[in-house]
Amino acid sequence: MEDPDIRIDKYLWAIRVFKTRTEASDACKTNKVKINDKETKPSREIRPGDVIEIRKGSVHYMYRVIEPIGKRQGAANVHLYAEDITPQDELDKLNAPVETVFLKRDRGTGRPTKKDRRMIDKLMDLY
Repeated sequence: MEDPDIRIDKYLWAIRVFKTRTEASDACKTNKVKINDKETKPSREIRPGDVIEIRKGSVHYMYRVIEPIGKRQGAANVHLYAEDITPQDELDKLNAPVETVFLKRDRGTGRPTKKDRRMIDKLMDLY
């Protein structure tokens, strides 16, 4: 059994939510990590049963602490220390199609003329 006084930044790094402990610490400092619906500092200690919410981009990941761990774990062992309880609608945001319009201009044609610009704007209004 691991020592129960494990910092949240160290735990998030250990269960592979962040690549580095510095990234985990910065996420806590910028209010992207909550424990039991309360914003937290990187030094906050976690306990079994705590629910951690992490905002990465537009997705809010949620994990339940099974056992605090301070050593980095292999991906196959993460389920022993954290339960992923992220709602499916949040995970669907990862696969949402991104609608973008890309206009290709021939090399060397320079900046668009006023007429070109109007055509581009008209095309953009269709989307």
